[in-house]
Amino acid sequence: MSAPWPPARRRTGLAVDLGSTRTRVWALGGGMVLDVPTVTFSDAGRGPGTLHPVRRRDIDVAGTARMLDRLLRQGPRRLGRPLVVLTAPVLDGVAYRAAARAAVEVLRPRAVLTLPTARAVAAAAREDLSRPLLVVDVGARFTEAVLLVDGAVADAHRATLGACGLDGEPAATARLVDAVAAMVASVPDEDRTAAAPSAPARGVLLAGGGALRPEFVHRLARRLHVAVKVVPAPDTAAVRGAAELLGSARLHPSFTGDARLPVNE
Repeated sequence: MSAPWPPARRRTGLAVDLGSTRTRVWALGGGMVLDVPTVTFSDAGRGPGTLHPVRRRDIDVAGTARMLDRLLRQGPRRLGRPLVVLTAPVLDGVAYRAAARAAVEVLRPRAVLTLPTARAVAAAAREDLSRPLLVVDVGARFTEAVLLVDGAVADAHRATLGACGLDGEPAATARLVDAVAAMVASVPDEDRTAAAPSAPARGVLLAGGGALRPEFVHRLARRLHVAVKVVPAPDTAAVRGAAELLGSARLHPSFTGDARLPVNE
């Protein structure tokens, strides 16, 4: 069993949101310390100069680790061994989460917790999770609609459309509205729990870069005929929600020194 952290380090933590276009890192007690394009450079000059290490359903572990090491070179050394809370899209699966955790090992974490992006968004919005909640996260490249019941993922759908290309493109906006409406409509049809019918009636919690596009938001609200609530600062909602978890992380076994419990969740 490892020894408990020294008291000065027990509140050390990082929230990490690895997006396909932007990477954001929030330090416990320090706020947003990183909000940059998700790009890195080839190792030792081999291959193309600029690389995009995070793609749909895929992470280049070595490239992502190089990016984090380069951008946070001084931070982790000052922070000691942080607890890392890492957001992950619901439908990217176990392999994606494992690759993301492997990439953040460059930060020398004490523990890595994975958190569904939709759950992080709900935390950022301070939503009441005692009732079913529909979260729609419109990222740059894809959009997820997730049903949360008692804070856990009960159903999820994905469209391979996102905020990229919406500027000045009415047809692209219409396609994205259609895709989101279809996903929201499918929740009561495909999820047979008692909670499913009540979730759409409560409305939709909207996050991601697409939620910054007023025309998209207005058209979606008209199409769904339910309330569409945009999370404040929707493009950073995921990392801020992960930071909410960091605020109570002193109760996690990684902070109490109980190494008998798993560190990756």
